[in-house]
Formats: sequence, C-alpha cells, structure tokens
Amino acid sequence: MENFTNETIDTGQLPKFEKVTFMNLHPKYIRVVLINLALFIGILILVPILISTFKPELFSGRVWLIIGAVIPVFSALLVVFSIIGFHKKGFAFREHDVLFRHGIIATNTVVIPYNRVQHVALHEGLISRYFGLAKIEIFTAGGNSSDIEIPGIEKEQAENIKQLLMGKIQKQL
Repeated sequence: MENFTNETIDTGQLPKFEKVTFMNLHPKYIRVVLINLALFIGILILVPILISTFKPELFSGRVWLIIGAVIPVFSALLVVFSIIGFHKKGFAFREHDVLFRHGIIATNTVVIPYNRVQHVALHEGLISRYFGLAKIEIFTAGGNSSDIEIPGIEKEQAENIKQLLMGKIQKQL
C-alpha cells in the first residue's frame, strides 16, 4: 500500500498565464460587431415608430422626448463598450490548455486544460460568414452551454483550431 502524501505547492513556481501573449481577434470582426449593433439599434428605433403608427395614443410628446434622448445615449454607450470589448478580447493556445481573455471593466481570463474539453463547435453567423470569420465554441463536462466562445477568427484558422482541439480530445481517449 502506498503512503498518501499531500505536500504544499509553492504557488510562486506555478506558470503565469499573465505572461502569455494573447492573439487578438481578426480586425474584420469589429465590422461584424458594429453591423450587428446597427441592426439592433435600427430595431430599437423602428419599434416605437411602428407602435406610434398603429397606436398613436400611446406616445405623447414627452414619451418621444424621452425616447429621443435615451436611444442615442444608449446607442453611443453600446458602440463605445463594444469597441472597448473588442480590443480587450484575446485568446491563446498553449501546450496543455486554451486561454480566453475578455471583459470591459474587469478583465476575465478563462483557462481550460485540454483534458477537460469534451466537444468543439465551429459556427459562422450570416454577417461573420460574409467577412470570412467564424466562432469556436469549446465545451467541457457539466453544462449545456459552451465554456469558451472565441469569435472573430478567420474561418481557415478556426478550422485548424478545431482540428487541433479534436486531436487533443482523441489523444485522451
């Protein structure tokens, strides 16, 4: 019978993910983000106009004043935060794990060891496909949603990443 040990780990000797060089999302992806925002803002503007066309009694002068002030400010904030968020996102693939950094106010870094990866999916949205971009979703055990979604990757590179991750999964089996 083996003797059980549980030695203390010197956390100062652990590898630092902060020193990893993260790859930025493809520069074309900011266009995808802005086009999606423009569509959302267009719907946000169109809904009150359509409602006022069919039910004009619901919208008085004050309501239009509020809508006229709120929508532009809200839209500007959405655009600014989306641009900042785009520049803060990054990803890296190391020998034993994948890292994804995101966040606007607080920066979050998700690290997933390859031995935890269960499934990998590649998605192309309509606008992303037009720009030749895709999104990689990485799933681990214990959930029905992906643990990491890396958008804004050139499609060929995304396919290579998927093959890399699928190869890592196959080696575990």
